[in-house]
Amino acid sequence: MWRSIFLSVLAGPAVACDLALALAVDTSGSVDAREYATQMQGLALALRDGSVADALVRARATVALVQWTGGSRQATTIPWTDASTHAAVAALADRIAGDPRVWRNFSTAIGEALEHTAREFAAVPQCRRRVIDLSGDGLSNEGIAPRRTHAALRAAGITVNALAIEESEADLTAYFWENVITGDGAFVVTAAGFEQYPEKIKQKLLREVTQQVSMLGDPR
Repeated sequence: MWRSIFLSVLAGPAVACDLALALAVDTSGSVDAREYATQMQGLALALRDGSVADALVRARATVALVQWTGGSRQATTIPWTDASTHAAVAALADRIAGDPRVWRNFSTAIGEALEHTAREFAAVPQCRRRVIDLSGDGLSNEGIAPRRTHAALRAAGITVNALAIEESEADLTAYFWENVITGDGAFVVTAAGFEQYPEKIKQKLLREVTQQVSMLGDPR
């Protein structure tokens, strides 16, 4: 499976976009209805922010949304969607705000979430950068260990950044640093609880999009 992901990502036409960004959102049993809505509304608000929208447009980005929870329960609820114009970003924000929840009462399988999301990049081989933006509020407790996916993710040129929502897991940031993120410049942003999610996801999107856009054209 991983060999096919690697070959598909490297193949394809000349670069037509600079960033493929997959937003992987936790919908496990520890996330109640209000917290799920906070994540979706927070993402939508972040995309409507002028700085975030400008950065996505400059990056000629394409964005997908993945809902994930326990083993074998991951779904790409919004497939790769153009975000290379302000109108497209605004329309994407509306779709995310209204995206219905798929699962409610299952475990936390971060490794399988990463594997599922990595497979999606085979559909966007034209994009120069491939980033998974994973948010979650708990340790992986089911399925493949997240660290076991890292070698294949790096081989496929996929970076994983994370947002740790420390609603009930005080050491979640450290766990995400050690077990979830991977790739050059990968980082973790911490939200003390779901109420901080909208602010923190905006900061995270600006960091992972704007920072790299500033590097475009670097000959190194």
